[in-house]
Amino acid sequence: MQIRFDRGTILIDPSRSSVDPGKLPGVAWDPRVRTWRAPADAYATLVARLSDADIPFADPTPDHRTSTTSWSMPDLRWYQRDALAAWGAANRRGVIALPTGAGKTMVATAAIAACGVTALCLVPTRVLLEQWATVLMRYVREVGRLGDGERSVASVTVATYASAITWAPRIGDRFGLVVVDEAHHVGAGCPGEVLEMLVAKARLGLTATPPLDEAAVALERHVGPIVYALAIDDLVGDSLADFDLVTIPIRLGRDERARYDAARAVFATAFASFQRASPGADWQAFARAAMRSEAGREAIAAWRTSREILSYPADKRRVLRELLVRHANHRALVFTRDNRTTYEIARELLVFPITHEIGRKERAAALERFSSGEANVLVSAQVLDEGLDVPAAEIAIVVGGSASARRHVQRIGRVLRPAPGKRARVYELTVSDSMDVDDARRRGRGIRGVTGEHSA
Repeated sequence: MQIRFDRGTILIDPSRSSVDPGKLPGVAWDPRVRTWRAPADAYATLVARLSDADIPFADPTPDHRTSTTSWSMPDLRWYQRDALAAWGAANRRGVIALPTGAGKTMVATAAIAACGVTALCLVPTRVLLEQWATVLMRYVREVGRLGDGERSVASVTVATYASAITWAPRIGDRFGLVVVDEAHHVGAGCPGEVLEMLVAKARLGLTATPPLDEAAVALERHVGPIVYALAIDDLVGDSLADFDLVTIPIRLGRDERARYDAARAVFATAFASFQRASPGADWQAFARAAMRSEAGREAIAAWRTSREILSYPADKRRVLRELLVRHANHRALVFTRDNRTTYEIARELLVFPITHEIGRKERAAALERFSSGEANVLVSAQVLDEGLDVPAAEIAIVVGGSASARRHVQRIGRVLRPAPGKRARVYELTVSDSMDVDDARRRGRGIRGVTGEHSA
């Protein structure tokens, strides 16, 4: 019998073997090419089954073992060591959930060294591609990059999710370990088919916010179960900085309020009518149904208008300016709902915007100026939400955002990197008597109980 990697799958040739391939795990007949085939992620199980049954087979898959003698191992904190041990005890397959700022990249680096095999690290953005490569270069001589114009493969390679879709059919047999950063995206931003095209037996997922429901099922299927988890309140005051969460009520001006209430009324009327006709239907169902009628499209447009009014009204402008003056000697991150608001704030206040649209060199220069203290403010809608390391940040100002508790936890984590005597402060600017209040309440579920929450 022979097994071999083929474009993200495993081909099984049973020639001169009495074994029925159809009884092997994950194997099915492919009538297109008249051969037996299995997804690449069934490779480890398939090999184990053949070996345990003493069934001889030929396997041209590359040897994944690699030397780690040149590695400079990172010093791990107590919980990082515990997390790595838990992952090892789970047969090196599973998810580690640690708060933003708790050093998940260091855990991954130690895992790569401990396994002693080739590794592919998957990240969601070009920004994180560069950050991961930079961190790994401190511990290993060569790091490959796939994404953001880079096309190099090494024993340790970092790839964006988007690039991995293209490259996995060609290089899916070269790695013994796959690390998935921001693993809550598995099944969505990181398509499951990417992980199905990799033969890697060892799989490590990293996230600050483990998913629920269907996303959790996809994550366990492709990476493994949660093997270790800590929340923000487990580490605040120890390995994360203490922080205060301050909610600042925002009032709409007369014209803003009139436009908001009018738009909200159009949307609310249509949504209430839809719910009466379709009890239990969710927002996605409403959005799909709305696009089939003129009234529905008007309701969606009204919803967007109401969101735009809340994103950056005059009072948020005033409060943001006051906060940045008050904290002129601190480094602050400003979070917005969308890139339009990000660029608007950047133009008004002459601060650096960080978006996916900005080139790598310009982005790196802005982050370097922020890190050195030459610049004190960065503003972003999404890029700073996930993974990006900005340890110098002390103040977070949430001008706008979704109701996602996951995103809120990630944003707060940006300012929780520990430093002697550091106490971070997080400001939420929330428009009174609006959707902002409900969104803030839902976001707060991710951190409530961590520290005293109060208004200003």
